[in-house]
Amino acid sequence: MNPTSNPNRRQLLNLGAAAALGAAISPVAAQSWPARPIRFVVPFAPGGTSEIVARAVSAELTKQLGQSVFVENKPGGAGTVAMSEVAKAAPDGHTIILGHVGTLAVNPYMLKNQPYDVGRDFMPVTLLAKVPNVFVVHADVPARNFREFVAYVRANPGKLNYGSAGNASAGHLAMEYLKLVTGMYITHIPYRGTGPQLSDLLAGRTQASSAGLPALSAHIKSGKLRAIAVGTQQRISQLPDVPTVAEMGFKDFETSQWYGILAPAGTPADIVRRLQEESLRALRSSAVTERFANDNAVGGGGPSSEFAAFIAREQRIWSDIVKRAQIKAD
Repeated sequence: MNPTSNPNRRQLLNLGAAAALGAAISPVAAQSWPARPIRFVVPFAPGGTSEIVARAVSAELTKQLGQSVFVENKPGGAGTVAMSEVAKAAPDGHTIILGHVGTLAVNPYMLKNQPYDVGRDFMPVTLLAKVPNVFVVHADVPARNFREFVAYVRANPGKLNYGSAGNASAGHLAMEYLKLVTGMYITHIPYRGTGPQLSDLLAGRTQASSAGLPALSAHIKSGKLRAIAVGTQQRISQLPDVPTVAEMGFKDFETSQWYGILAPAGTPADIVRRLQEESLRALRSSAVTERFANDNAVGGGGPSSEFAAFIAREQRIWSDIVKRAQIKAD
Protein backbone atom coordinates (compact mmCIF):
# COMPACT_ATOMS: atom_id res chain seq x y z
CA MET A 1 0.00 0.00 0.00
CA ASN A 2 1.30 3.44 -0.88
CA PRO A 3 1.88 5.20 2.50
CA THR A 4 0.88 8.55 1.08
CA SER A 5 -2.60 7.22 0.24
CA ASN A 6 -3.45 7.50 3.94
CA PRO A 7 -4.30 11.15 4.76
CA ASN A 8 -2.91 10.88 8.31
CA ARG A 9 0.33 9.39 7.01
CA ARG A 10 0.52 11.97 4.21
CA GLN A 11 0.16 14.89 6.65
CA LEU A 12 2.90 13.39 8.86
CA LEU A 13 5.23 12.94 5.90
CA ASN A 14 4.59 16.47 4.68
CA LEU A 15 5.23 17.99 8.11
CA GLY A 16 8.39 15.95 8.49
CA ALA A 17 9.58 16.94 5.02
CA ALA A 18 8.96 20.60 5.76
CA ALA A 19 10.99 20.41 8.95
CA ALA A 20 13.78 18.52 7.20
CA LEU A 21 13.88 21.00 4.31
CA GLY A 22 14.05 23.91 6.72
CA ALA A 23 16.94 22.24 8.54
CA ALA A 24 18.80 21.66 5.30
CA ILE A 25 18.61 25.29 4.15
CA SER A 26 20.64 27.56 6.39
CA PRO A 27 21.62 30.88 4.82
CA VAL A 28 22.61 33.91 6.88
CA ALA A 29 19.23 35.59 6.48
CA ALA A 30 18.64 35.80 10.24
CA GLN A 31 21.51 38.27 10.58
CA SER A 32 19.42 40.95 8.84
CA TRP A 33 16.02 39.70 10.05
CA PRO A 34 13.71 41.33 10.84
CA ALA A 35 14.22 44.15 8.39
CA ARG A 36 10.71 45.57 8.86
CA PRO A 37 7.59 45.02 11.01
CA ILE A 38 6.34 41.43 11.28
CA ARG A 39 2.71 40.70 10.50
CA PHE A 40 1.28 38.12 12.90
CA VAL A 41 -2.03 36.91 11.45
CA VAL A 42 -4.73 35.48 13.73
CA PRO A 43 -7.43 33.64 11.72
CA PHE A 44 -10.25 34.59 14.09
CA ALA A 45 -12.13 37.68 15.19
CA PRO A 46 -10.94 39.73 18.18
CA GLY A 47 -12.00 38.81 21.70
CA GLY A 48 -10.98 35.17 21.94
CA THR A 49 -8.16 33.17 23.49
CA SER A 50 -6.26 33.09 20.19
CA GLU A 51 -5.89 36.87 20.19
CA ILE A 52 -4.96 36.94 23.89
CA VAL A 53 -2.13 34.46 23.33
CA ALA A 54 -0.94 36.19 20.16
CA ARG A 55 -0.91 39.66 21.70
CA ALA A 56 0.87 38.54 24.86
CA VAL A 57 3.68 36.97 22.83
CA SER A 58 3.84 39.66 20.13
CA ALA A 59 4.29 42.40 22.73
CA GLU A 60 7.41 40.68 24.06
CA LEU A 61 8.73 39.87 20.57
CA THR A 62 8.41 43.55 19.67
CA LYS A 63 10.65 44.46 22.62
CA GLN A 64 13.17 41.74 21.81
CA LEU A 65 13.44 42.16 18.04
CA GLY A 66 13.41 45.94 17.73
CA GLN A 67 10.67 45.75 15.13
CA SER A 68 6.92 45.86 15.62
CA VAL A 69 5.23 42.46 15.66
CA PHE A 70 1.64 43.46 15.03
CA VAL A 71 -1.39 41.20 15.34
CA GLU A 72 -3.88 41.25 12.46
CA ASN A 73 -7.21 39.48 12.97
CA LYS A 74 -8.46 37.96 9.73
CA PRO A 75 -11.48 35.72 10.37
CA GLY A 76 -13.50 33.73 7.85
CA GLY A 77 -13.95 30.29 6.36
CA ALA A 78 -13.01 28.32 9.50
CA GLY A 79 -9.59 29.94 9.32
CA THR A 80 -9.03 29.15 5.63
CA VAL A 81 -9.12 32.80 4.53
CA ALA A 82 -6.11 33.71 6.65
CA MET A 83 -4.31 30.42 6.04
CA SER A 84 -4.68 30.79 2.26
CA GLU A 85 -3.24 34.29 2.34
CA VAL A 86 -0.26 33.43 4.52
CA ALA A 87 0.51 30.30 2.48
CA LYS A 88 1.12 32.62 -0.48
CA ALA A 89 3.11 35.23 1.44
CA ALA A 90 6.81 35.78 0.86
CA PRO A 91 8.77 33.21 2.92
CA ASP A 92 11.03 35.80 4.52
CA GLY A 93 9.91 35.70 8.13
CA HIS A 94 7.90 38.92 7.97
CA THR A 95 4.50 37.19 7.75
CA ILE A 96 3.57 34.49 10.25
CA ILE A 97 0.29 32.97 11.38
CA LEU A 98 -1.18 31.61 14.58
CA GLY A 99 -2.10 27.98 13.97
CA HIS A 100 -4.41 26.00 16.22
CA VAL A 101 -6.20 22.68 16.58
CA GLY A 102 -8.94 23.61 14.10
CA THR A 103 -6.86 24.97 11.25
CA LEU A 104 -4.09 22.38 11.55
CA ALA A 105 -5.66 19.16 12.85
CA VAL A 106 -9.36 19.30 11.94
CA ASN A 107 -9.86 21.28 8.73
CA PRO A 108 -7.77 18.82 6.67
CA TYR A 109 -10.40 16.17 7.49
CA MET A 110 -13.54 18.31 7.85
CA LEU A 111 -13.19 20.42 4.70
CA LYS A 112 -13.18 18.70 1.34
CA ASN A 113 -11.41 21.37 -0.66
CA GLN A 114 -8.76 23.52 0.96
CA PRO A 115 -6.71 25.77 -1.33
CA TYR A 116 -3.53 24.78 0.49
CA ASP A 117 -1.92 21.78 2.16
CA VAL A 118 -1.16 22.21 5.87
CA GLY A 119 1.92 20.00 5.72
CA ARG A 120 3.31 21.21 2.42
CA ASP A 121 2.61 24.96 2.46
CA PHE A 122 3.56 25.86 6.05
CA MET A 123 6.63 25.54 8.23
CA PRO A 124 5.91 24.84 11.93
CA VAL A 125 7.94 27.23 14.11
CA THR A 126 6.94 26.53 17.70
CA LEU A 127 4.05 25.64 19.99
CA LEU A 128 3.11 28.68 22.08
CA ALA A 129 0.48 27.48 24.55
CA LYS A 130 -2.06 24.90 25.58
CA VAL A 131 -5.19 26.37 27.19
CA PRO A 132 -7.88 24.36 29.04
CA ASN A 133 -11.32 24.16 27.46
CA VAL A 134 -14.06 25.15 29.90
CA PHE A 135 -17.70 24.17 29.38
CA VAL A 136 -20.17 26.84 30.47
CA VAL A 137 -23.91 27.46 30.45
CA HIS A 138 -25.95 30.64 30.78
CA ALA A 139 -27.05 31.34 34.35
CA ASP A 140 -30.71 30.82 33.40
CA VAL A 141 -30.20 27.23 32.20
CA PRO A 142 -31.96 24.98 34.75
CA ALA A 143 -28.91 22.82 35.39
CA ARG A 144 -26.58 23.48 38.33
CA ASN A 145 -23.83 21.08 37.30
CA PHE A 146 -22.54 18.85 34.51
CA ARG A 147 -24.71 15.82 35.28
CA GLU A 148 -27.86 17.95 35.48
CA PHE A 149 -26.94 19.62 32.18
CA VAL A 150 -26.50 16.32 30.36
CA ALA A 151 -29.79 15.04 31.80
CA TYR A 152 -31.62 18.24 30.84
CA VAL A 153 -30.35 18.19 27.26
CA ARG A 154 -31.20 14.51 26.87
CA ALA A 155 -34.72 15.23 28.12
CA ASN A 156 -35.05 18.20 25.74
CA PRO A 157 -33.24 17.18 22.55
CA GLY A 158 -32.74 20.06 20.14
CA LYS A 159 -34.15 22.65 22.54
CA LEU A 160 -30.81 24.22 23.45
CA ASN A 161 -28.25 25.92 21.22
CA TYR A 162 -24.54 26.32 21.77
CA GLY A 163 -22.37 28.95 20.17
CA SER A 164 -18.78 28.72 19.01
CA ALA A 165 -16.17 30.99 17.47
CA GLY A 166 -16.90 29.27 14.15
CA ASN A 167 -16.58 25.98 12.34
CA ALA A 168 -13.48 24.05 13.44
CA SER A 169 -12.88 26.46 16.32
CA ALA A 170 -11.68 24.82 19.51
CA GLY A 171 -15.06 25.40 21.14
CA HIS A 172 -16.91 23.77 18.24
CA LEU A 173 -14.67 20.72 18.41
CA ALA A 174 -14.90 20.43 22.19
CA MET A 175 -18.70 20.56 22.20
CA GLU A 176 -19.04 18.10 19.34
CA TYR A 177 -16.68 15.72 21.13
CA LEU A 178 -18.79 16.12 24.28
CA LYS A 179 -21.97 15.43 22.31
CA LEU A 180 -20.37 12.29 20.90
CA VAL A 181 -19.48 10.77 24.27
CA THR A 182 -22.65 11.85 26.15
CA GLY A 183 -25.26 11.28 23.45
CA MET A 184 -26.62 14.82 23.79
CA TYR A 185 -28.38 16.63 20.96
CA ILE A 186 -27.73 20.36 21.09
CA THR A 187 -27.63 22.61 18.03
CA HIS A 188 -24.44 24.35 16.94
CA ILE A 189 -24.57 28.07 16.08
CA PRO A 190 -21.26 29.20 14.55
CA TYR A 191 -20.13 32.82 14.88
CA ARG A 192 -17.22 34.80 13.49
CA GLY A 193 -15.14 34.72 16.65
CA THR A 194 -15.35 34.17 20.40
CA GLY A 195 -16.36 37.78 21.07
CA PRO A 196 -19.55 37.67 18.98
CA GLN A 197 -20.59 34.25 20.28
CA LEU A 198 -20.07 35.35 23.87
CA SER A 199 -22.27 38.40 23.32
CA ASP A 200 -25.21 36.17 22.37
CA LEU A 201 -24.46 33.69 25.15
CA LEU A 202 -24.41 36.44 27.78
CA ALA A 203 -27.68 37.80 26.37
CA GLY A 204 -29.28 34.35 26.66
CA ARG A 205 -29.78 33.92 22.92
CA THR A 206 -27.66 30.76 23.13
CA GLN A 207 -27.45 28.57 26.20
CA ALA A 208 -24.02 26.92 26.28
CA SER A 209 -20.48 27.11 24.99
CA SER A 210 -16.93 25.90 25.38
CA ALA A 211 -13.98 28.26 25.18
CA GLY A 212 -10.64 28.98 26.79
CA LEU A 213 -10.59 30.27 30.34
CA PRO A 214 -9.11 33.68 29.37
CA ALA A 215 -12.27 34.63 27.48
CA LEU A 216 -14.66 33.23 30.11
CA SER A 217 -13.10 33.95 33.48
CA ALA A 218 -14.67 37.37 34.15
CA HIS A 219 -18.15 36.16 33.20
CA ILE A 220 -17.85 33.08 35.42
CA LYS A 221 -16.78 35.25 38.33
CA SER A 222 -19.70 37.65 37.75
CA GLY A 223 -22.18 34.77 37.81
CA LYS A 224 -23.47 35.43 34.30
CA LEU A 225 -22.07 32.09 33.17
CA ARG A 226 -21.83 28.84 35.09
CA ALA A 227 -18.80 26.61 34.60
CA ILE A 228 -19.92 22.97 34.63
CA ALA A 229 -16.79 21.09 33.52
CA VAL A 230 -13.26 21.40 32.18
CA GLY A 231 -11.76 19.39 29.34
CA THR A 232 -8.39 18.64 30.94
CA GLN A 233 -7.61 15.36 32.67
CA GLN A 234 -7.02 17.18 35.97
CA ARG A 235 -8.96 20.04 37.55
CA ILE A 236 -7.48 23.49 37.05
CA SER A 237 -6.31 25.79 39.82
CA GLN A 238 -8.48 28.74 38.76
CA LEU A 239 -11.65 26.59 38.99
CA PRO A 240 -10.85 24.01 41.68
CA ASP A 241 -14.50 23.13 42.35
CA VAL A 242 -15.33 22.46 38.69
CA PRO A 243 -14.95 18.76 37.76
CA THR A 244 -13.34 17.34 34.66
CA VAL A 245 -15.50 15.58 32.09
CA ALA A 246 -13.37 12.47 32.64
CA GLU A 247 -14.21 12.27 36.35
CA MET A 248 -17.90 12.56 35.50
CA GLY A 249 -17.72 9.06 34.06
CA PHE A 250 -16.32 9.70 30.56
CA LYS A 251 -12.90 8.16 30.94
CA ASP A 252 -10.06 9.44 28.75
CA PHE A 253 -12.04 12.49 27.62
CA GLU A 254 -9.57 15.30 27.07
CA THR A 255 -9.66 18.41 24.96
CA SER A 256 -7.70 21.63 25.13
CA GLN A 257 -7.00 24.58 22.91
CA TRP A 258 -3.48 24.93 21.60
CA TYR A 259 -1.74 27.63 19.61
CA GLY A 260 1.54 27.89 17.73
CA ILE A 261 3.41 29.90 15.15
CA LEU A 262 3.77 28.84 11.52
CA ALA A 263 5.57 30.52 8.63
CA PRO A 264 5.13 30.03 4.88
CA ALA A 265 6.99 27.00 3.53
CA GLY A 266 10.43 27.93 2.29
CA THR A 267 11.20 30.33 5.12
CA PRO A 268 14.96 29.99 5.75
CA ALA A 269 15.87 27.64 8.58
CA ASP A 270 17.95 30.21 10.45
CA ILE A 271 14.99 32.62 10.54
CA VAL A 272 12.67 29.84 11.74
CA ARG A 273 15.21 28.92 14.41
CA ARG A 274 15.66 32.49 15.57
CA LEU A 275 11.90 33.08 15.68
CA GLN A 276 11.52 29.91 17.77
CA GLU A 277 14.30 31.01 20.14
CA GLU A 278 12.85 34.51 20.51
CA SER A 279 9.40 33.03 21.10
CA LEU A 280 10.79 30.82 23.87
CA ARG A 281 12.40 33.89 25.41
CA ALA A 282 9.08 35.74 25.21
CA LEU A 283 7.24 32.82 26.81
CA ARG A 284 9.70 32.91 29.71
CA SER A 285 9.23 36.64 30.32
CA SER A 286 7.46 37.63 33.52
CA ALA A 287 4.65 39.37 31.63
CA VAL A 288 3.73 36.22 29.68
CA THR A 289 4.30 33.70 32.46
CA GLU A 290 2.09 35.70 34.83
CA ARG A 291 -0.63 36.03 32.22
CA PHE A 292 -0.50 32.35 31.36
CA ALA A 293 -0.55 31.37 35.05
CA ASN A 294 -3.73 33.39 35.56
CA ASP A 295 -5.35 31.57 32.64
CA ASN A 296 -4.00 28.09 33.48
CA ALA A 297 -2.22 28.12 30.13
CA VAL A 298 0.88 25.95 29.67
CA GLY A 299 3.64 27.57 27.63
CA GLY A 300 5.53 25.82 24.85
CA GLY A 301 8.56 27.14 22.98
CA GLY A 302 10.15 23.97 21.63
CA PRO A 303 11.85 23.55 18.23
CA SER A 304 10.17 23.26 14.85
CA SER A 305 10.54 19.47 14.67
CA GLU A 306 8.82 19.07 18.03
CA PHE A 307 5.87 21.21 16.94
CA ALA A 308 5.61 19.27 13.67
CA ALA A 309 5.42 15.99 15.58
CA PHE A 310 2.79 17.46 17.94
CA ILE A 311 0.63 18.56 15.00
CA ALA A 312 0.88 15.09 13.46
CA ARG A 313 -0.28 13.47 16.73
CA GLU A 314 -3.22 15.86 16.98
CA GLN A 315 -4.17 15.09 13.37
CA ARG A 316 -4.36 11.39 14.16
CA ILE A 317 -6.62 12.05 17.15
CA TRP A 318 -8.96 14.55 15.51
CA SER A 319 -9.27 12.82 12.15
CA ASP A 320 -10.89 9.94 14.06
CA ILE A 321 -13.14 12.25 16.12
CA VAL A 322 -14.25 14.17 13.00
CA LYS A 323 -15.28 10.89 11.39
CA ARG A 324 -17.03 9.43 14.45
CA ALA A 325 -18.82 12.66 15.41
CA GLN A 326 -19.57 13.48 11.75
CA ILE A 327 -18.30 17.02 12.29
CA LYS A 328 -19.12 19.09 9.22
CA ALA A 329 -18.70 22.68 8.11
CA ASP A 330 -22.14 24.07 8.92
